[in-house]
Amino acid sequence: MPVTDPNPLSMLDDGRSPVAVEIKDVDIKYKVYEEKYFSARELVSRGFRGRTSIEVHAVKSVSLNVHVGEAIGIVGSNGSGKSTLLRAVAGLQSLANGSIRVRGDVGLLGVGAALKPLLSGYRNVMLGGLAMGLDPDEVRGKMDEIIEFSGLGEAMGRPMNTYSSGMRARLTFSIATLRVPDILLIDEALAVGDKDFRERSLERVREIQEAAGTIIMVTHNLGEIRETCSRVIWLDNGTVQSDGPTEEVLTLYEAR
Repeated sequence: MPVTDPNPLSMLDDGRSPVAVEIKDVDIKYKVYEEKYFSARELVSRGFRGRTSIEVHAVKSVSLNVHVGEAIGIVGSNGSGKSTLLRAVAGLQSLANGSIRVRGDVGLLGVGAALKPLLSGYRNVMLGGLAMGLDPDEVRGKMDEIIEFSGLGEAMGRPMNTYSSGMRARLTFSIATLRVPDILLIDEALAVGDKDFRERSLERVREIQEAAGTIIMVTHNLGEIRETCSRVIWLDNGTVQSDGPTEEVLTLYEAR
């Protein structure tokens, strides 16, 4: 039975730090629907069913261990399975085969993170903090820090549906790092905002790493990976093409 197991891992691997994420023989499949043009006669013969489903084998027999304190980048072209694998580690994607086990709590940070569009930035911060297990006083105590970090200023009092995509992403990142999880998953969340915000975000990621947090980052920005990660995994068509030191793997990836 495929499982995503949130129970802590107790094993060590080759004398290194404990394993934070164990991915073993993981396959991920899902169905997508596509529409095709059919003539009136074909539609009648098909019972007016105009859509057909196809199965996508997004991740294929992936096995790897991520250790406590590691910062890992995952690279690959669009459709290579990067974000799908990240969602599986977060427990948001079911597995067709294999298992994923994690040590501690996992937080997924992505530009598509859910916010309440009709509520103000302030209220979204409060709701996000409460959802992470903070009490209201703790969230209020961090409000000034969030306003400064996000750079939103007076816009915090306006509904989220008045924000640009960059403003929403900056607030999402600020909320997501209110409480640092044991394992932080980042899906293209640093690719938004101006240069100053990206630098602040990278500095926050480094602070998390220094606190012995584990980071797995998916991004097309190889500069961010070079600045942040000591190890890179290259996925292509759902399979691991290379796994090793950052510069070694990125050199192969850039030469493809």
